[in-house]
Amino acid sequence: MQYVSTRGSAPTLDFEGVTLAGLASDGGLYLPAEWPRLSPDEIRGLRGLPYPRLAARIMQPFVAGSLTEAELLAVCEAVYGPFGHAAVAPLVQLDETHWLLELFHGPTLAFKDVALQLLGHLFEIFLERRDQRLTIVGATSGDTGSAAIQAVAGRTRSEIFMLHPAGRVSDVQRRQMTTVRAPNVHNLAIDGSFDDAQAHVKRMFTDAEVTGVLNLGAVNSINWARLMAQVVYYFSSALQLGAPDRPVAFSVPTGNFGDVFAGYVAAKMGLPIARLIVATNVNDILHRALSSGDYSAGSVTPTFTPSMDIQVSSNFERLLFDAGGRDGAALAEQMHRFEATKVMQLTNRQREATAALFTSARADQTETARAMQWASRNAGQVIDPHTAVGLHAARAVAMAGDIPSDVPIVTLATAHPAKFREAVERAIGVRPALPARVGDLFGREEHFTTLGGDYASARDFVLGHAARRA
Repeated sequence: MQYVSTRGSAPTLDFEGVTLAGLASDGGLYLPAEWPRLSPDEIRGLRGLPYPRLAARIMQPFVAGSLTEAELLAVCEAVYGPFGHAAVAPLVQLDETHWLLELFHGPTLAFKDVALQLLGHLFEIFLERRDQRLTIVGATSGDTGSAAIQAVAGRTRSEIFMLHPAGRVSDVQRRQMTTVRAPNVHNLAIDGSFDDAQAHVKRMFTDAEVTGVLNLGAVNSINWARLMAQVVYYFSSALQLGAPDRPVAFSVPTGNFGDVFAGYVAAKMGLPIARLIVATNVNDILHRALSSGDYSAGSVTPTFTPSMDIQVSSNFERLLFDAGGRDGAALAEQMHRFEATKVMQLTNRQREATAALFTSARADQTETARAMQWASRNAGQVIDPHTAVGLHAARAVAMAGDIPSDVPIVTLATAHPAKFREAVERAIGVRPALPARVGDLFGREEHFTTLGGDYASARDFVLGHAARRA
C-alpha cells in the first residue's frame, strides 16, 4: 500500500513511512493512494471474529508491504488483550433505534486508546528496524494526551512532548497525563486553546530548525495509523447489527474529525453506512461546513465538552481532498488561503460528495445535559457529556426523519463518564466513580511545565529537552 499527501507534492510513502512521518513534508496529510474494497461476502465472513482478529483483517490491506499478517495479528492481540472488556468495544442498546458503542475500556478510559495503544507498538517495531529514535510532539484537547503518553511511556526509542491548553481539560484528563513518571514523557501546559497547541505542533513539522536535528513523529489524528485503527470498530458494531445485509448509521461526537473520518473510510471499504452524523457542540465549524458550505473559523468557546472545543479540524482536509477529486494542487491552494484568512467556502463538488453520506447537528450545553438525563432516565445509562452531544444529534436526526426508522443508529461513546464527573453530576445528580484499573489517580504527584502561548516557547522547549536523533 502506498500513501499520497492531500497537498500533492510530498513523496509517496509506504505504511511504515507514513506512520513515522505523521504530517507530510508539504504540510498535507497522508491517505492511501486507493481505498481497499471488501465484497459483501467478505464482510459476512468477518462475523463472529474476536476483536483482535477482526482488527488484523480490516487493517491488513493498509499495512501491506510493511507488516506481515502474523506480525499485525501479534500486535493486535498484545494491544487489545488487556482492555477492560473482552469485547473491546461492546454495544449497549438504549431503545429500539439507538445504541451506544462503548469505546472507553482501554487504559485511559477514552476512545483514543483503541488507536494509540496500537500506534505505540508500531513505533517501536519500525524504529527498531531502522535503529532510530523518535521525538513525538502532540497536542491534546484532553484524551489524546493521556492515551499517547500511556502508549509510549518508558519506551527506549521514543520520547513524547504533549501540549495541552492550560485550564481547559478536566482534572481527570490532566492527571492522567501529568502523573505519569517516565524519563521520556514531557507535559506542557500552554496559555491558549487546543487550536493554538495544534498549530504549534503542525508548524514544528515544517520548521527546518526542528526537523534538522530531531526525527519528529505524530500521535495526533494527523497520523494515518490512528485513523486506520479506528475503522475497525465501525465494522465490529455494524456486523453485530446485521451488516452487510442491513445498513447502520453512526453519530460521532466530533472535534478534529478523525473519528468520523474513520467511518468514511469504512464506507469506502464497502461497509453499508446509511449516514454519518457529525455531532458538534457550540464550536460548530463542522456543522456549518456540512450544512451550508461555510468552513470559517471563529474563536473557541470553552464548554463542558472540552475535547470538542475546536475551530480548526485537521482531518477535515482529508475529506475535502477525497471529496474534491483528489486534486492535491487545488486543495493546497484552498488550504493555504484558509490558513491565511481562516475563511473557506467548500466547492460545489466537495459539498455534493459530502452530502451523500454526511449530515450534522449541533448541541448547546442545555441540550447536552438533556441528552445525559434522557440516557439515565430512559435507559439507565450514565454517559459523559461528549457522548451526550452525539446522542442529542442522533435523536435529532432520527426525529427529523432523515434516516429510515428501521436503520439502527449507533452513537460512539467516546469517554468514560468518570472523566467528566463534575459535568455528569451537574446534569443527573450522580457522580460517577473511576474504575479500579485507574488506581490512585488523585493520590499521585503531578509534573508539568507551563509555557506561554507563542510558538517559540513550545519550539524552544522541545529543542532544549529532546534527545537528538540516533
